[in-house]
Amino acid sequence: MFCDTSTIAKYYSTEAHAAAVRSAIDAAPTVFCSELARLELHSVFHRRLREGTWTTADFQAAVRQFQHHDVIGFWTWLPLERAILEQASNLFLTLPPSVYLRAADSLHLVAALHYRYTEIHTHDKHQIAAATALGLKPITIT
Repeated sequence: MFCDTSTIAKYYSTEAHAAAVRSAIDAAPTVFCSELARLELHSVFHRRLREGTWTTADFQAAVRQFQHHDVIGFWTWLPLERAILEQASNLFLTLPPSVYLRAADSLHLVAALHYRYTEIHTHDKHQIAAATALGLKPITIT
């Protein structure tokens, strides 16, 4: 199971589909993620605090839970090797103009392809469209 940040973030929230995400992830033998997701997840947590969606206590609880999961190896982080960075950069040179793809999303998608995944678990509408354009099957847990 390869997850992007939008799916991992739901694991630590109470938003729509969070319970289904937790069930699916807890049932998976291993969950793989690009190293980028760690940075993005902290950004998501901070955005929720900044925007008032979370209290300081909510933020701290999520950070503690994530750090605990990280220490025990709950998430399996896949390195963003130089080849992935180069592929992600070069992707924009051949990507059809109709495909909306953000730089960070390209790293998740190219990492999934690099590590030979055929599916990516995502809740990001732009990443879903881009994944399809790159031949990856996007899966949204609901």
